[in-house]
Amino acid sequence: MAKRSPKPVHQMTEAQFEDMFPMGDDDAPKAYLKARRWPQGVRCPRCGNPAVYDLPSRKWHWQCEKCAPDGYRFSVIAGTIFENTNKPLRQWFKVVHLMTTSKKGISALQIQRQMGFGAYRTAHSMCHKIRAAMMQPQEKLGGIVEVDETYVGGDDKNRHWDKKKGHHGGKTPVVGAVQRKGNVVARVLHRASGDEIFGFIRETVSNKVSLLATDAWPGYKGLPEAIPHASVDHHRKQYVVGAVHTNTIEGFWSIFKRGVVGTFHKVSAKYLPLYVAEFSFRHNNRENANIFGAVISGA
Repeated sequence: MAKRSPKPVHQMTEAQFEDMFPMGDDDAPKAYLKARRWPQGVRCPRCGNPAVYDLPSRKWHWQCEKCAPDGYRFSVIAGTIFENTNKPLRQWFKVVHLMTTSKKGISALQIQRQMGFGAYRTAHSMCHKIRAAMMQPQEKLGGIVEVDETYVGGDDKNRHWDKKKGHHGGKTPVVGAVQRKGNVVARVLHRASGDEIFGFIRETVSNKVSLLATDAWPGYKGLPEAIPHASVDHHRKQYVVGAVHTNTIEGFWSIFKRGVVGTFHKVSAKYLPLYVAEFSFRHNNRENANIFGAVISGA
């Protein structure tokens, strides 16, 4: 009997977004944010007190009497990435929608053009705040796990003599681990040393992992014997040996680098962790039809 193909995951379409958040309706985005933040009822974002009451004079505002002598007044966007913004919440939601539905990302310049923002820094700041909301808690990966490192950035040979960095040709190392048919965890490193990569593996890979698959980088030979480890040697045209391969993590790097080169063109080392978080989040929510809501919940 032939295997059934998995049902496709349909993310929110443009038409669905417009239906959920009609133009000119300021209440719909706020009602959605309230429902995602406080599914059990509104709580004070400072102290978690559920005994708050509505302010009749200000819609979408509440007051908590527990954590401030004169009462703490807060709005639906208090304590989120949307706080202290001069942009309507619907515009924030639209940017989230564009970022979550773009497989290889969307640049801040394109966001500026598409949204009609007057300044590039507005779109740049919004995108980075949304990427920060995409950062996920550290998790342990089990089963068959692939680990690989890659390098991002320009080459020293293309830099001016006084801007050369020297190490790895000036590129920034990034290490990633992915569970087969599961989630990915990626991190920017200061340098691709055995100690840093082993530290990453200890933090991200479960002790009960059934197989750790890597390439033939000599540094992996220092892994603890307790970890079942096998590798493939790409220099010898060796790519798959039974269950041993790094094709999954290399596929993730492929999407990530196409985004960096084709969409963003240039990513600084300073902001690279945010871009890594964005691509990791999209990969880990690839089967989540409500990836938009997942971002809003973390905002």
